[in-house]
Amino acid sequence: MRPLRPGLPVLLSLLMLLPALATITHASDQAITETSAIDMPAQPEPLPALHDMLSALAQGNFSGKRKLVDQIAEAKRPGSRAALDALLNNRLYYDKDSGRALMLVEQQDSSFYVDAASGAPVDVQSADAKRVTTNNGLRSQLRSALARFDLDDADATIRLRAVKQLREDIDASTAALLRQQLSTEQDDDIIEQMEVALALHDLDDIDSSIRLAAVQRLDGELGNDVYNRLTSLVDNEPDSEVRKTAAAVLKRIDGKRSFFSGLETTFFGLSFGSVLVLSAIGLAITFGVMGVINMAHGEMMMLGAYTTFVLQHYVFPDNIALSIVVSIPAAFVVAGAVGIAIERGIVRFLYGRPLETLLATFGVSLVLQQLVRSIFGSLNQSVQTPEFMSGLWQINEIFAITYNRLYILIFTLIVFVGLLLILNKTSLGLKVRAVSQNRQMAKALGVRTDRVDALTFGLGSGVAGIAGVALSQLTNVGPNLGQGYIIDSFMVVVFGGVGNLWGTLIGGFGLGIFNKLLEPWAGAVLAKILILVFIILFIQRHKQGLFPQKGRAAEDH
Repeated sequence: MRPLRPGLPVLLSLLMLLPALATITHASDQAITETSAIDMPAQPEPLPALHDMLSALAQGNFSGKRKLVDQIAEAKRPGSRAALDALLNNRLYYDKDSGRALMLVEQQDSSFYVDAASGAPVDVQSADAKRVTTNNGLRSQLRSALARFDLDDADATIRLRAVKQLREDIDASTAALLRQQLSTEQDDDIIEQMEVALALHDLDDIDSSIRLAAVQRLDGELGNDVYNRLTSLVDNEPDSEVRKTAAAVLKRIDGKRSFFSGLETTFFGLSFGSVLVLSAIGLAITFGVMGVINMAHGEMMMLGAYTTFVLQHYVFPDNIALSIVVSIPAAFVVAGAVGIAIERGIVRFLYGRPLETLLATFGVSLVLQQLVRSIFGSLNQSVQTPEFMSGLWQINEIFAITYNRLYILIFTLIVFVGLLLILNKTSLGLKVRAVSQNRQMAKALGVRTDRVDALTFGLGSGVAGIAGVALSQLTNVGPNLGQGYIIDSFMVVVFGGVGNLWGTLIGGFGLGIFNKLLEPWAGAVLAKILILVFIILFIQRHKQGLFPQKGRAAEDH
């Protein structure tokens, strides 16, 4: 028998070891596979279709609805935002038979249902549709979900509104989303709001250095949420440095808030004073030139307000802005014509008898009020505010100016300047000043004083009519509209100086601001009483007011 070759035993040994090696390799591969299965996170299950989620949302309980709202917001499928908006605004329904979610679409003449997922019209009767109910917690969650959708909107205004909405209730997931958006946002206002929102979130961080940086970022912010959070932080912060910094920041914010609060009070005083000036400036002309105590002056304002109502509801019902613009000259003409009629028919026979003039014009005011009640009824009528006068001019988070009061303030100054030009640059104004200073001398020089009296009375009444147009934008129009301003008008005229336009302007604005300063701690009624007492004491020392008249009128008064 031939001996084996030297390498053959080695080869046979290797062949015998192959099954064992295969077993070891298989076990190793299995271990690697199991290890990989442990290390790799499980893939999330795909979210259901929007149609299924909305159907479940429509018929689920409130706890289930909240979970489904998060899922729908996370999926961001086409139609998701419209469906959530419909739920927030009570326009999401479901078909009782099929369970399909529906959206109610309301138009001017009709309403119909569409599929909430696709937006396709569906043939469902109102009796077969049931509205999906919400509660306060779900509505708050819906607003946050809609804000998440709006963060990607192309319109910066919508994105800014979304960030402000998310700022009201920011959690960890919202903070992460805002940080992601912050890296791509280009608008400075939105970036600032995002940084403030993230700083508010960081106030709850466990790291004191992060809380300190958040407090420093909130320095100068005037929002109520910032103020409340910093106040709470000062009371509960364990870190002394953070607490000290928060107290200093809060003190500076308090100073700014006080400043803007004073500005707000001043604006409210000027806006209230502008109404007083408008109502008193016509009376200053009438009372100053002729010495007539016209108790029907408030009814001239009422006629101007009703002129606005008639033009808006019957002449220009489809153009609110045009109706207001046309109402200004129309109210001047109507109230001025009535004023001339009152002067020619009643007042001219009572010159020199002030008490009888007072009683006669008071009777005229009652007649005009009853006439308006007979025509328009005793109920107040509303006049719509045009779009350009609606809304707020938001200066910052705590200071805003209403457009209607701002426009009325500007309008008052325009009327004042217009009257100054009439009295100083026209023939009528020259005659009015001549009659007011020396009636007999003016008459001797050929001035028809009776005609000047009628035109002056008409001018004062026309300006009161214009004041009624302005008042129609601040309050309802009613038969008693002028009664609330007649006493204030006389106070302004007497305080400023009878017949002096500058005195009326300064007196009206001054009393308006004074009244708004007193109201917060004295109340509206007591504030008016204190102002009346102040005027009485002032007139005892300065009988002719702030700006006394010169000439004959000064001697007579």
